[in-house]
Amino acid sequence: MEALIRVSNAIKSFRETRLSALRSPSEFFDHNRLSRPADMNQAVSRISYNTRYFSGNYGVVVAMLAVYALISEPLLLISLGFLIGGFAAINRFAAEPLQFGEHVVTQKTLYTGLFVIGIPLLLFSSPLGTFFWLVGASSVLILGHACIMEPGIESEYASVQDAV
Repeated sequence: MEALIRVSNAIKSFRETRLSALRSPSEFFDHNRLSRPADMNQAVSRISYNTRYFSGNYGVVVAMLAVYALISEPLLLISLGFLIGGFAAINRFAAEPLQFGEHVVTQKTLYTGLFVIGIPLLLFSSPLGTFFWLVGASSVLILGHACIMEPGIESEYASVQDAV
């Protein structure tokens, strides 16, 4: 019951901090504000402003790309499920040593078996390739959007508000 309360508080905290920064889809996908930056200084200032302004939306983009990456790599999904499920099952059901005839199976033995099977399975499923694809795809999408999206009129007042 206490764990459920902690999860509930964590979700509430996440909603208050991250989801409050979400901008509406009409504002995020406003095609009227798209333009090519005149020079590199303008591109850098747009990226600087838009990454802060649309941070919640960019977090959703990264999360969607991560879900897509896991769905498109079923072996990675299976190996992560095996490792996470194995940890959960060992912690929940095998807290005390188990006796099978003459053999005693401890948590250490179960963790060793989990690692011997799970780590090669995880390495075979190319998590580094998926991670670097996620970083690259997120970077291209986020920096591209932030670069071509003109800041709104409220950006002019942001520097005044920071100075006060």
